[in-house]
Amino acid sequence: MSGQDPSSPERDTALGPAPLSAALLAEKRRLREAALARRAEAHAVAGADAGRRLVEHLLALVDARPPGVASGYSPFRGEIDIGPALDALAARGWRICLPVVAERDAPLQFCYWSKGEAMVAGALGIEVPALRRPAMPDLVLVPLLAFDRTGHRLGYGKGYYDRTLAGLKAAGPVTAIGIGYAAQELDAVPHGPYDVALDAIVTERGPVAIRQSAAGVTPRT
Repeated sequence: MSGQDPSSPERDTALGPAPLSAALLAEKRRLREAALARRAEAHAVAGADAGRRLVEHLLALVDARPPGVASGYSPFRGEIDIGPALDALAARGWRICLPVVAERDAPLQFCYWSKGEAMVAGALGIEVPALRRPAMPDLVLVPLLAFDRTGHRLGYGKGYYDRTLAGLKAAGPVTAIGIGYAAQELDAVPHGPYDVALDAIVTERGPVAIRQSAAGVTPRT
């Protein structure tokens, strides 16, 4: 697994041969620094309760579809704790998996995980399943630094989720739902041709209305 710090200087690794413009990289880097501070502040204010508040809003989006395989994440540096949401999904018949960075500049891999099963420290100390049982999610809960109402997100700049979502969507139906604090919203997130937009976004205050919707997701304002 990669041992690079997500807050280290950004590369915004492209998915293809065309490099991202210097202006776009510079703008993302500038916004990323401010977004990290904004998320830390939101986490300090609302973090203790945000995960619980998130549950009903997430379930309102996905309860209309049959249970499948949902990917969560291990919270890192102020990301919302989605443990309560994963518990709720599992109680409704969803199988849970978690992402693993197995190779630098490659798509994420996913491994099945159930609450109580062993975890080990992965890159940067982020916990990953100790038992590597490969999974293929059709619902991906995506952490973020910032988002806008077109569904674009700002990540750490390594391109893992963009590569992963592009590959998953090419293979079959998959819904990507961004998870963040309401305070992480921006008027516009700069994006390039390889940035994959989210299908929906949920915060502790409720779903965020965006311009697109995915099959099996019912956006609401």
